[in-house]
Amino acid sequence: MSNITIGMTATATTTVVTENTAKVMKSGALDVFATPAMCALMEEAAQAAVAPVLESGQGTVGISLSITHDVPSPLGATITATAEVTAVDGRKITFHIEANDGHGSIGKGTHERFIIDNEKFMAKVAQKAAK
Repeated sequence: MSNITIGMTATATTTVVTENTAKVMKSGALDVFATPAMCALMEEAAQAAVAPVLESGQGTVGISLSITHDVPSPLGATITATAEVTAVDGRKITFHIEANDGHGSIGKGTHERFIIDNEKFMAKVAQKAAK
């Protein structure tokens, strides 16, 4: 099994641009950082925290996400999401996740990912697609 330990961290960063606003992503009507974009950035940070220690052929998939989006961020803001491993239970990894726009926290929560064998996972997807 992979050598994932509590306390492992990583970050992911993006800039608020038209493409990741609530207005364009259809999660709202305003030109502010979209909640779905924040979720994706948080997941990016979480997978980056554990990717370096996964065994060859392994990956992780998100299985749950529970967040709050507390503060809006305008076009041009730099958003950084940080993920920290808080628990490891077999192949299930739990993270504390938080996003910051340089002025403070904009959202936070918990995220769970599951370690998978990429080839086996995609074989199951292919079977489903063939039905």
